[in-house]
Amino acid sequence: MEKICWGIIGCGDVTEVKSGPAFNKVPNSKLVAVMRRDKEKAQDYARRHGVPRWYDNAIALINDEEVNAVYIATPPLYHQEYALMSIAAGKPVYIEKPMAMDSVSAEKIAIAANHVGVKVSVAHYRRQQPLFLKVKSLLHEGIIGNVQTVQLQLLQPHKTSMVAQTEDRWRLDPSISGGGLFHDLAPHQLDLMYYFFGKPKKLTGLSTNAAALYAVDDTVSGQILFETGVLFNGLWCFVVPTFQNKDACAIIGSKGVMSFSIFQSAPLVITTDHGEQNVHFESLQHVQQPMIENVVQYFLGKKDNPCSAGEGVVVMQMLDAFTKITS
Repeated sequence: MEKICWGIIGCGDVTEVKSGPAFNKVPNSKLVAVMRRDKEKAQDYARRHGVPRWYDNAIALINDEEVNAVYIATPPLYHQEYALMSIAAGKPVYIEKPMAMDSVSAEKIAIAANHVGVKVSVAHYRRQQPLFLKVKSLLHEGIIGNVQTVQLQLLQPHKTSMVAQTEDRWRLDPSISGGGLFHDLAPHQLDLMYYFFGKPKKLTGLSTNAAALYAVDDTVSGQILFETGVLFNGLWCFVVPTFQNKDACAIIGSKGVMSFSIFQSAPLVITTDHGEQNVHFESLQHVQQPMIENVVQYFLGKKDNPCSAGEGVVVMQMLDAFTKITS
């Protein structure tokens, strides 16, 4: 395989700018087919983005002889089905977050891929963005000493602009999304914590539908004790007043603090006894492009997996631990 020829299953909002155009902009990569159940929207997407072929049936796209890798960008309900179909066809899969409806479903994908030896990467794309690569590098250098705790807050008003407001509002339907806005946004944050600090040792959390505006929990708290000894505390609420809007993460070490936003464009702030330093980063036109470039290199056998199915399972276990009430 010399070039990755992509087929997208689910060419919706996320693929318009964040990911779709990037498949034609990274080396040794080409977008050759797209699929959406609404044939008019599939045809329109293909026309606007210069994609040679479109389908309204996932099996037809997977069986397209030119397609040698599949990007699954549907709502989570369909991730397992389409991933298993692609794996069975022997085609590598790049799968959107959250990886599946829950950790059980995610693990089925990972097991199937391992069983037949098909490559799978999960679209936790912030791992490859310059800001978070810098944070990881500085943690490795020990610029803030030994990390002791992480404090994260994501507070947003009802109908936050952080997510696309679709007509069917599927993100607020647990039978399609697996949960609410927490399930849509928190995978990025929790994956970064895993990326920075390694495997979790203990997970615990609570969630509630505080405002009862829809059929999913809108407020979540969670704690992670990592095997490295780092203690993480997270709070998510999607029904706060507009003036309470907050997207903040603080990594607190023995010699200083690193503070940054995960979703908004803001500098990385490093505070130590020597003062405060602000590091600025340019906004990316296509936020998934650095990740897609690494996935392409992995599928071609030239780099390691930038985010494995097994890592995706761990993130799903975090989501489950924070939101699934067990006796």
